[in-house]
Amino acid sequence: MMTDCVCSDSRDSTLSEATIDRYATRLKALSSPVRLQMVDLIYDGGGEICVCEFMDHFDLSQPTISHHLKVLREAGLIRSRQEGTYVYHRVDTKAFTGLAELMNRLRTVQESAPTKRPEPVA
Repeated sequence: MMTDCVCSDSRDSTLSEATIDRYATRLKALSSPVRLQMVDLIYDGGGEICVCEFMDHFDLSQPTISHHLKVLREAGLIRSRQEGTYVYHRVDTKAFTGLAELMNRLRTVQESAPTKRPEPVA
């Protein structure tokens, strides 16, 4: 819905709807403490760890761990590769670079001088 609001200038640098959706999906996936810890374990493991290593860190069933990994994979946050009977997971550095850029964008919001708001029409 378009309005004729003159309170702020229109910005040409707003993020596209597709970009917003991608960021929202990734942030939603990371909002789970289990999944955030999984990403941290991958980082702590040197960037790639075997699925069996997650079992040592969580009091969760294997299907539940697999579900959390699937959510991270579908959000584009991790990649998986199979080597024999083992599956290894690593973070997708491009995805996290994008999230860092988003956080940096939001971090650098500058306060501007207040704009004079139009007087309400009676």
